[in-house]
Amino acid sequence: MRPSTLDEVVGQTHLLGPGAPLRLLVEGDAPLSVILWGPPGTGKTTLAMVIAKSTRRRFRELSAVTAGVKDVRQVVEEAKRALGETGAQTVLFVDEVHRFSKTQQDALLPSVENRWVTLVAATTENPFFSIISPLLSRSLLLTLEPLTDDHIRAVVARALTHPRGLAGEVTLDDDALDHLVRLAGGDARRALTALEAAAGASDHVTLALLEQAVDRAAVRYDRDGDQHYDVISAFIKSIRGSDVDAALHYLARMFEAGEDPRFIARRLVVHASEDIGMADPSALQV
Repeated sequence: MRPSTLDEVVGQTHLLGPGAPLRLLVEGDAPLSVILWGPPGTGKTTLAMVIAKSTRRRFRELSAVTAGVKDVRQVVEEAKRALGETGAQTVLFVDEVHRFSKTQQDALLPSVENRWVTLVAATTENPFFSIISPLLSRSLLLTLEPLTDDHIRAVVARALTHPRGLAGEVTLDDDALDHLVRLAGGDARRALTALEAAAGASDHVTLALLEQAVDRAAVRYDRDGDQHYDVISAFIKSIRGSDVDAALHYLARMFEAGEDPRFIARRLVVHASEDIGMADPSALQV
């Protein structure tokens, strides 16, 4: 079900629209390395494959979770040999590149600088903290946005009808589609996985069947990255602004993701001291 051309990719119009940077990069056939930064299920792997296919380059993929320096050097040597013998260029896709150590990222530098490969690196973590500066400076950093509800609906609709998907053999009730969109949380992969799980049980997916197949929505959160600090900041600001509903939302989001209650308690103490202060000295005692 993966798109095979840029026009089939759903969402990311700021990167793929007419005159947008990624479209210009692909259509110009420039061997420029790219770092794709965005949450899961927004199309990072898909875009890497589309770049390789659209520019007629060899495609090689490494996962930073399992690959080491030896694997990187082996792929680079193959790419150099192919470039020298046949002129074929190689797209090297490194998934979860933030998992690479500094030494492993250093091993990528010569191939990027000499353009032996076109590096497409994907990360869900802030690249300014997780990727070494020399690699950042040699690559084009592109930020992918979470898919909107309409984007998720489009992805699901295509999966239901496309010959490479369910080919019209499965129907989905409207209320089940609404629930699927909520479950996805902007993650197309999660939506398709949930649809596949439900379709495996019946060719007519109802709300009850979908709820039975997948019972929890996606919670976008991390324990030591940007979301960790963004959500606690939003929680404190909601309290400061007397927005009860928003404060409860962010608190539930942290608990649902498994945040340490002691971290939340410490921030509440800081809030009581700095933001409330002498206006209500008893707040610290509570």
